[in-house]
Amino acid sequence: GVKLTQSGKVSIENIAITSKINLTDYSTAELTINAVLQNHSSELVKGILKSKIEGGIEIETPYELDANEIKHIILNKENTEALSISNPRLWWPVNMGNPELYKAEFAVYEDNSLSFQKNERFGIREISDYTFNIGTEVHRGYKINGKKVLIKGGGWVDDMCLADNDKKVRAQVEYVKHMNLNTIRLEGFWGNSKELYNACDENGVLLMIGLSCQWEWEGYSGRKETEFMSVETDEDMKLISQSFQDQVKWGMNNPSIFLWVYGSDKLPSPAFESMLNTYIKEYDTDRCILASCKSSWQEDGKGQISTVSGNPGVKMLGPYQYVPPVYWYEDSNLGGAYGFNTETGPGPQIPPIESIRRMLKPEDVPLVNEKGWQYHSGRNEFQDLDKFLLPYEQRYWKDKNVEDFAFNVQMSNYESIRAMYEAFEINRNTKSTGIIQWMLNSAWPEMYWQLYDWYLNPNGAFYGTKAACQPLNLIYNYADKKIYWSNETQTTEKLKAVIKVLDLNSKVIFDKTMDVNAEASSVAELLNPDLKSLPEVYFLSMKLYDNENKEVANNFYWLSSKQDKLDYKKSTWFYTPQSDFARFSSLKNLKKVAVQTECKFTTVDNKRKATVTLTNKSDQLAFFIEMRITDQKTQQTILPVFWSDNYVSLLPGETKEFRAQFEGAALTPQFSLSGFNLEK
Repeated sequence: GVKLTQSGKVSIENIAITSKINLTDYSTAELTINAVLQNHSSELVKGILKSKIEGGIEIETPYELDANEIKHIILNKENTEALSISNPRLWWPVNMGNPELYKAEFAVYEDNSLSFQKNERFGIREISDYTFNIGTEVHRGYKINGKKVLIKGGGWVDDMCLADNDKKVRAQVEYVKHMNLNTIRLEGFWGNSKELYNACDENGVLLMIGLSCQWEWEGYSGRKETEFMSVETDEDMKLISQSFQDQVKWGMNNPSIFLWVYGSDKLPSPAFESMLNTYIKEYDTDRCILASCKSSWQEDGKGQISTVSGNPGVKMLGPYQYVPPVYWYEDSNLGGAYGFNTETGPGPQIPPIESIRRMLKPEDVPLVNEKGWQYHSGRNEFQDLDKFLLPYEQRYWKDKNVEDFAFNVQMSNYESIRAMYEAFEINRNTKSTGIIQWMLNSAWPEMYWQLYDWYLNPNGAFYGTKAACQPLNLIYNYADKKIYWSNETQTTEKLKAVIKVLDLNSKVIFDKTMDVNAEASSVAELLNPDLKSLPEVYFLSMKLYDNENKEVANNFYWLSSKQDKLDYKKSTWFYTPQSDFARFSSLKNLKKVAVQTECKFTTVDNKRKATVTLTNKSDQLAFFIEMRITDQKTQQTILPVFWSDNYVSLLPGETKEFRAQFEGAALTPQFSLSGFNLEK
């Protein structure tokens, strides 16, 4: 947006507040204020800059500006003792702590007359990166306040017509936090307001921000392709460097921004990278810089190394099409769970039937993967759903109608994305540092790459992500078939694990209860069940309880004794085909069950809440249950909606409570339930 500001002779052109923390015990933090003052008059001006920071810090700094001068006034511990503060409230990402924020007020006076005021909000936090080797390959990771953080996020795209309002933007950031993700990657447009950045600050969501691959490929930029980005002339380099600097200045006090990225698929030329460094570091020496999101080329195996900054130490080796869960655990050369995979994902994420009906012509709805569906798919290799439907129909089945398909496909959405995030979780203290799902959201209604759709309707991948990224969790490794515990918090927890394996008739074939000493910020193997003679389809239920016997995590798997196998020799830049498939078709033999339902609606501060109690009184599993809250008048799902869990399964005799929050005090909500083997 464009704003007009009014001032006297002197204005505050920019304010940047950065921090250095005592990382040993977090007892102190040293702030630095970089205030850029501009004299708009043709005469010498003297005055006072008054700074006020939440917590009782008040500073008066005299200044003197020549005619039309722009001056950086640097305040730090060396010249302003008040900027060394005790017991600071730190800004932390999701599940690592609270994203604490401070308010600051600045006013510039000329001869005792107020000339300009500017208010800022900032967070006290410290960003750093580190590198390590796996064999001869360099990999990069990041630290927040001295603690290693596993980057877990999704790729953001603005509305295709840049029509997102602030309310929709904020809801999406809250979705990110709700899924236990901690990062959004921005590539291309950087939002049409400050709402995205403010919402990320408040929710503890990190932002990595950079130029788009549209600068790199002739098909997008209309410029001849080279080994570098298509920014070559002095005029272009200066223009884009200045634009990037403006973005840096605009976001300097947003603690959520942790990383500036220059290139997506390619490096900037050495001259361009050097110029970007000069422009950015004039204002920001606080954050990390990444020259490119790709340091290895799958096509020829050659590394992409900058002569200015060295090896980026991150990878972008796909896949972008469906791969089965085991891929993420066993692959060690492509997109698997090692290093920082800056964009990847298991391909299409088909939305629920309600969204399909909203996006397609009525006559196109039942014609899965035909023209109407393809219009809402991707381009080129992603124009259709062929590479997804082949493994889906081999692993599950070919559905009789679109309604069944739209529901059953959520099982594939759920299991494939969960395994991706969980594999990186298991390896986070050994060899993985980050994973960005391509993508988080959609620019318009579509079938591909989304954890929720353009209408804000979550799909199975949304809840698979939420389950995978629980701060306390039990995780099944599809490759070694062992069970791991994970604790992402900074507090050691004494927990109890209850692990059950059931067959298709709900007979318990394995049952074990174990104590878990879940050390802070750690992950470790818990158990190797070493199960023999398993049926073709079986279920794994894993729950964690605290010392008050309260459930703190629940992770439920449907597994096949028939293994998925991949043909890695036939891998391309966007996927690895399968040579054999797991089998879940016998899920259709599950006995029908009835689930008793109780739903209560309440309204607090214009926020509607639902408390749902589900009881499975049968001796059979109630599998893959979807809960929805719709408006009685329109019969449409009320969105956005924040369920404590969804696409859930109930063990025989189990009762569970679920909660949902949504807006619309004037609406009349109604609750609906569907499930794979529920009686209609």
